[in-house]
Amino acid sequence: MLNDFMVRAALAGLAVALAAGPLGSFVVWRRMAYFGEATAHAAILGVALGLAFSVSVFAGTLAAALAMGLTVSSLTGRGLAVDSALGVLSHGALAAGLVAVAFLPGVRVDLDAYLFGDILAVSRGDLALIWGGALVVLSLLAWRWNALLTVTVSEDLATASGLVPAREKLVLTLALALVVAVALQVVGALLIVALLIVPPAAARAFVQSPEMMAAGASAVAALSVLGGLWGSLQFDTPAGPSIVVTATLFFVLSLLTRR
Repeated sequence: MLNDFMVRAALAGLAVALAAGPLGSFVVWRRMAYFGEATAHAAILGVALGLAFSVSVFAGTLAAALAMGLTVSSLTGRGLAVDSALGVLSHGALAAGLVAVAFLPGVRVDLDAYLFGDILAVSRGDLALIWGGALVVLSLLAWRWNALLTVTVSEDLATASGLVPAREKLVLTLALALVVAVALQVVGALLIVALLIVPPAAARAFVQSPEMMAAGASAVAALSVLGGLWGSLQFDTPAGPSIVVTATLFFVLSLLTRR
């Protein structure tokens, strides 16, 4: 069954959807969309680093995304304007990655695959890596779920409860870096944040608890993956953007239904 490229693509997309749902909920609750965008854009720099040092692209992407997340957290903690710091780092990392790839000798890179995803080219090895990363993210979020919720509601309340807000922010940063690394081939660096924020935004109007929102976001993301792949097959459109378009349609439908 795994010899069918569409089946592998669907399984890879579903793995990312399961992890993106609960993590994306925290991104929405904590208003971390720009933070996620900066982390995702750093993935292109990670691709260049991985190719330059002859290591796996996954390792390079994970290292670059984690470094970006830690850097942004450090800078915003020093009183710098959050939007300015994120804008400079996000676009600077993306541009630096694109330039660095051009300087790699004897290496031909399909940048479109990294910018917009190439889910139809997922191999068995990629599938195992994507599912492994997604399960690690889900395990991490399940382990720290209550603590993360408390910090999201109030950092003062979290401190009074004996929690360390900085540690919980580090957990979110690590989870976000992992999702960026595993989702790079599915939707690409430019569309990863869309898969994180659109499904939770669509599910938000119909839920009454954080757990329901996380589950609903995963469900919307999974349906978006399957619908996007179907649309890509039927209309010969790029798979990654088709997935995001489908998620956006679910969001519009949620607005109309809520109204």
